[in-house]
Amino acid sequence: MLRDHIATQGRHPRRPSVPGRARGRVRSNEYTEVWQKAHRKVLSEEEVNTPLADVPYSLRHACVSLWIKAGVYPVEVARRAGHSIAVVWRFYAKILRGQQHKANELIDAALGD
Repeated sequence: MLRDHIATQGRHPRRPSVPGRARGRVRSNEYTEVWQKAHRKVLSEEEVNTPLADVPYSLRHACVSLWIKAGVYPVEVARRAGHSIAVVWRFYAKILRGQQHKANELIDAALGD
């Protein structure tokens, strides 16, 4: 939808493509309000009462975590997420704990070549 909007309306260098209520930038409280309504609509009552996708950032965090777990190189993860590599290591390295077996397999495969 956003791509279609930009294709038909174009972009203005000083105005957002999707303006907030005050015709400026969409503020976090605006998208959080919409998020909470959608959250309650698509999840069961039991799920709503858990931290599952509690805030929009949860999806971003899950996405970055998935990329790392899938084996995407950390530099590429950082680029795609708009993070520095230091941020990736600082906040996401903990999800790689317990991966020694996989690391050993990768090293063995590299040495076998």
